[in-house]
Amino acid sequence: MKKLILSLTLFSLAFTAMAQTTPEEMASDPNKTGGVYFAYPSDKADNTPAPKGYKPFHISHYGRHGSRYLIGDNDYEWIANLLHKAQDSNALTPVGVELMSRIDSLMIETKGRGGDLSPLGRRQHYQIARRMIQNYPEVFSSDSHITARSTLVPRCILSMSSFCESLKEKNPALYIDMESSNRNMAYLCHSIPESDEFNGKKGWWQEVYRKFEQKQTKPDRVVKSIFSDSDFVNRYVNPHDFIWGIYWLASDAQNTEGKIDFYDFLTNEELFDMWQCFNARFYGQHADYPPANGVHLQNAANLLNNIIDTADAAICSDKPSAALRFGHDGNVVPLTSLMQLEGCTARIDAPEDFYKGWCDWKVTPMAANIQLIFFRNPKTDKVLVKILHNEKETRVPVETDLWPYYDWNDVKAFFKSQIR
Repeated sequence: MKKLILSLTLFSLAFTAMAQTTPEEMASDPNKTGGVYFAYPSDKADNTPAPKGYKPFHISHYGRHGSRYLIGDNDYEWIANLLHKAQDSNALTPVGVELMSRIDSLMIETKGRGGDLSPLGRRQHYQIARRMIQNYPEVFSSDSHITARSTLVPRCILSMSSFCESLKEKNPALYIDMESSNRNMAYLCHSIPESDEFNGKKGWWQEVYRKFEQKQTKPDRVVKSIFSDSDFVNRYVNPHDFIWGIYWLASDAQNTEGKIDFYDFLTNEELFDMWQCFNARFYGQHADYPPANGVHLQNAANLLNNIIDTADAAICSDKPSAALRFGHDGNVVPLTSLMQLEGCTARIDAPEDFYKGWCDWKVTPMAANIQLIFFRNPKTDKVLVKILHNEKETRVPVETDLWPYYDWNDVKAFFKSQIR
């Protein structure tokens, strides 16, 4: 028992170190300050050869939708309208005129597309699927049993479609059972009442977050750089909302085709301070925030049970198979925490310290995905599994002499122990 406790402690320390970031790292790539708007960073998948005698036969997958535009058209329009109003009142600085011009250019692409999957988002899933079938062709034969399930949101449905299109192009003989139905929402996109209550408007977390955001948001410099008339600012500009409006534009522009840059309107310090708020929101509301007593993790209990049950059914089948699932960042975060994936396990109390052990852009960038690849040795019937997080081989706190491969029975027992 002491050996197991020590092993788990060392795992926990290693996982926390993997999740750490610094202001310097963020400044070197400002796109990371976009948090969950960070465009998918991988263009290749880890693929350590399996132990001798083992062949892949099943893949279990959960993927966040790909890159998208800001949730609503108004996220672009309100700030554009404000700047045009200031322009008409001769209240913009040259910097403000430049900001207005860039937003106008961006809105040529984004108009009418609030919340939609962007072309980049479709390409991300197409490429992830292409790497999957190239690395594990045995799973995708003409007699494979392949299911694809999506939440009801169009950007998830289109992500699923692009993923499956890529598989079919590689092997036209595949039959993929695709479905977007309310009957799958109980595991694809679920939350328990205790988590909803914690995150709700009456939950005390909201006030903790509000105070933290207020402390981190420093809009005066930005407002003065954009507007030349203090009377206009007093009458029409909410400094807090304005700087956050620029932050959202800057964060999401990387997911568009034009990729118009807005980072030069904010300093590295401002970006880092605001990203900490965004990061805190996702950690406090979806990850293993200690005062939440683990309730957010149980939002993924149905999903993890579905992964376990689907895998066990595949093990009993004589056909190769894949279970593909498509959802959202708010589903990826609790799943990675419940599974105790490397870099996703931090337990931190103070919002100002969250970023030191947990980073949203590492856990769930656009098109984030978790893949469990199952291998069987036909001579022994033993089943191994390896786990990919954003196509990188990752660890769980289960002992193995074959990393990145684990005995499925050991992993399954650990996963079940995490579900209340």
